[in-house]
Amino acid sequence: MQSRRKLRFRLIVTFTIFGFCLSALFAAASLYVRAKVENQLIDRSLEADLQQAVENKHLRPGQPLQSELIAVWLWNDRTVYQAPLSWQGLAAGVYDMRGGSDGMPQHYKLAVVRKYGLDAFLTYDISREDVGKRQLVTGLVGAVLLFTLLSLAVGYWLSRRVMRPVTELAQRLRAFRSGRQLEPLAPHFAEDEVGELAAALDDYAQRQSALIERDREFNSDVSHELRTPLAVIASTTELLVATPDLPEKLRTRLQRIERAVRQATELTQALLLLSRAERSGPVDGETTDIVRVVEEVVDINRPNLGRKPIELRTEIEAPLMVEAPSSVVAVALGNLVGNACKYTQEGEIVVRVQPGRVRVEDTGPGIKAEDAERLFERGVRGEGETVKGAGLGLAIVRRLCELYGWRVTLAPRAERGAVATLDFGSAREP
Repeated sequence: MQSRRKLRFRLIVTFTIFGFCLSALFAAASLYVRAKVENQLIDRSLEADLQQAVENKHLRPGQPLQSELIAVWLWNDRTVYQAPLSWQGLAAGVYDMRGGSDGMPQHYKLAVVRKYGLDAFLTYDISREDVGKRQLVTGLVGAVLLFTLLSLAVGYWLSRRVMRPVTELAQRLRAFRSGRQLEPLAPHFAEDEVGELAAALDDYAQRQSALIERDREFNSDVSHELRTPLAVIASTTELLVATPDLPEKLRTRLQRIERAVRQATELTQALLLLSRAERSGPVDGETTDIVRVVEEVVDINRPNLGRKPIELRTEIEAPLMVEAPSSVVAVALGNLVGNACKYTQEGEIVVRVQPGRVRVEDTGPGIKAEDAERLFERGVRGEGETVKGAGLGLAIVRRLCELYGWRVTLAPRAERGAVATLDFGSAREP
C-alpha cells in the first residue's frame, strides 16, 4: 500500500530517521570500542603487574610483596584457605568480580597467578570506571538526541528548498483542476527534472485540448447537420398524419416514424450535452413531468415488442417532477425500458413511478448481482443470444446521471428478471 503522506513530510521523516540511526550507530560503536579497549588494557596491566610481583617475591623471598597498582595478596598452597572463598577455586587469569565482602569493593577486577607454589591475587577497583561509563552513556544519548533534532531541522529546511518547485507545480495544477485556464507551466521552472515534467504536462495538455476541441466541433457539426433532416422528416410526417381519409394502417406507421424522429432528436441533444464535458447538467429552468415522459417512452417502445407475449404497463404510485430537460430524462428512461424490451421474451415489464424514482421491472433472463456495475461500462452487454447491440445504452444513462446528480442501479429481481432503478435524488412531488 502506498503512503498517503505528502512527499515533503516523507522527506523530513526519512532524513530524521537517517540522522537518528547514524548517530545511534556511532554512539553504540563508541561504547563498544571504549569497553573493549579499556578491558584489554586493564586486564593486561593487572596480569603483568602481578606476574612481576610474583617474580620479585620468588627471587627475593625476604622482601615484602609489592605492586605498582593496588592491593596484592599472597598465600602458599598451605595458607591459601585464608583467601576469600570465591577466589580459592579460580585458575590463573583476570576475572570481573561483583559483590563486595571483607572490605572488597562492589565491582573490581581480580588477577590470579599461581606459580612457584604461590597463590597471588591482585584487585583493582573499577567502580570509578563504571561512573565514567554511565556519564559517557548519558553524554552519548544527549548527543544522539541533539543530532536527531539537528537532522529534523536540516531535513525540514532541505525538504522545503528541494520541494519548492514540486509544490509550485502542484499548486498550478490544482488551480487548473478547480476550473481556471491552464497557463504554460514550463516557463516557470528551471531546466531540471521538474522542468521536464512541466514541459511534458504542457505538451499533454495541448494535445488533449486540441482533441477535445476537435470532438466538440465534430459533435456540434453533427448535431447541427442532423437537426435539419430530422426537422424535415418530423414536419413532413406531421403533415402526412394530418391528411384526411388516411388509411389507419398507414397512419400507424407514420406515427411510429414521428416517435422515432422525436427519439432521435432527444438522443442527439443528450449526446451533444455529454460532449461538452461540463461538471453539471444545464437545466435552463425546465421542469419535466416524469409521468408524461414515462408514458411517451412506453408508447415508443411498445411496437418493439413485436409478437412476444409480454405485457408492458405503467404503474403510477406518485406524481413526480424533475428539474431537467425532458429530452435528457427521455433518453435515460428510454434506454432502461428499451433494454427490458430487448431481453424479455415473455411475461411482463412494469414501469413504476414512485416518490423520487422510477423502477423498471422485467421477467427477462435476469443478471448476476456481481455483474450489475460492469453492465454500465461501454461495450458490455447482458446475456442473451437473440439480442444485438453495441452495449452503449447503459453507459450513456450512467453519464447522464453523473451529469445531473442522479443515481442508476441494476439488480436481480426476487422472482425472475431484473430491476433497473433511476433515482432522481432531489426530485419533488407536485
